[in-house]
Amino acid sequence: MKLYEYQAKTLFREYGIKVPEEEIADSPEGAVEAAKKFNDRSIVKAQVLVGGRGKAGGVLLAEGKQSVRETASRILSMNIQSVPVRRVLVSEVVEIEREYYLSLTVDRSKRNIVLIVSAAGGVDIEELARTNPEKIRTLFIEPPAGVSEEKVRILFHDIFQRAGLLKKATNVVHSLYALLSQKDCVLVEINPLVLTPSGDLVALDAKVIIDDNALFKHPDLEALRNSEEYSSDELEAKQYGLSFVGLDGTIGCIVNGAGLAMATMDIIKLFGGDPANFLDVGGSSSPEKVMHAFQILTRNKKITAVLINIFGGITRCDDIAHGIVQVKNSLKLKLPLVIRLIGTNEREGRKILEGAGISVHEDLVPAVEEVVQLSETF
Repeated sequence: MKLYEYQAKTLFREYGIKVPEEEIADSPEGAVEAAKKFNDRSIVKAQVLVGGRGKAGGVLLAEGKQSVRETASRILSMNIQSVPVRRVLVSEVVEIEREYYLSLTVDRSKRNIVLIVSAAGGVDIEELARTNPEKIRTLFIEPPAGVSEEKVRILFHDIFQRAGLLKKATNVVHSLYALLSQKDCVLVEINPLVLTPSGDLVALDAKVIIDDNALFKHPDLEALRNSEEYSSDELEAKQYGLSFVGLDGTIGCIVNGAGLAMATMDIIKLFGGDPANFLDVGGSSSPEKVMHAFQILTRNKKITAVLINIFGGITRCDDIAHGIVQVKNSLKLKLPLVIRLIGTNEREGRKILEGAGISVHEDLVPAVEEVVQLSETF
C-alpha cells in the first residue's frame, strides 16, 4: 500500500525525522490559507501516487497570495499519468546546501533489508543506477541483527563529511529502520534528503510503501488506504473477500489460490491466449463469492471467454458448482465458459454442473486449449 507524501511525512515526524512545515489543501483558497504561515512564499506540490509529478509541472514555487492561488488552481486541475490531482501539499521553502538520496527497502532475493545511499539526491534513482551506478552505494542489513553503527559509518564516511553530519545521517538511518520494521514497510525513501545551511538534515520528499499482508496488524495504517491506488473493481473484490487485479487480455480467469491463479495465467499465455485478470476466490468459496466474481468480470467488455480452474482443498467443488449454476440462471451469461474442476467433492460438483447442462474438464491443459480457441472465435 502506497502512502501520499503528506501521509509518509506524518510517519517521519513520528519517528523523529525532520521534515518541512507543511499543510495539506484541496482547493486554491485552502492553499492560500496554508501559505499564510510561510509569508505567502511556499512550494505547492501535487499529491498523487505516481511518479513524474515534478517533470509534469506538479511541484512549483509560489510567491505571493495570488501566485499561490493560481499555482494551486493549475495543479489541482492537472492529471499526472492519467491520475487527477485532488490535493496539494503547501510547504515552507527550505534553503538547500546539498541533496542526498537515502532509502531502505526489502531485498527478497537476499532475504535482507538493503540500505541505499547516494550523494546525488533529487534525481531519478532508477536513471542514476542506469547511467552512473558508481554514485550509488548499498549495505545489506540482516533483520535479526539490525543496523550496524560501524558499517553505516564506513558507508557514509565520504558522503556526509561535515563534522557532526555523519552522526545525524546515521540517526536518520536508525529512524528509517525503526519505521520500516515496526510498520511492516517494504520501502521507506527520502529523495532528496537535504543539508541546510544551518547543518540540519531535512526530508524534502517522502515515499513509504507498506506490505498489504501486514495491514491487519496496523488498523491505523489501514485507514490510510487510498482509493487512487486501486480500481473500483479491485476495491469491490476486496469487499467480497476476492483478490482481483485487472489486466489487458481477453480471457477471464476465476481460480482458487494465488499460486494456482498465477500458474493458470502462465499456461494461458503458453497456449497463445491473453488473461484479462487475476482473480483468486480464496480457500473457502461460497456460491455468493462465485457470483460476485462473475459480476466483476462481466463488466469487462474485452473478455471473450472465461476459464474457471478449481483445485478443491478447503474449497469445495460443489460450492463452486452451485455458484456457477446461479450465475448461469441469473446473469444469463453469453460468454463461452470452460470449467476445470478437481478435488474436494468433485463428484458432487460435476453432477450439479452436468445436471445444468454444463460440461467439466478434469485436466487443465485441455481446458486451457479450449478456452483459448473459444476466445479467438467468440
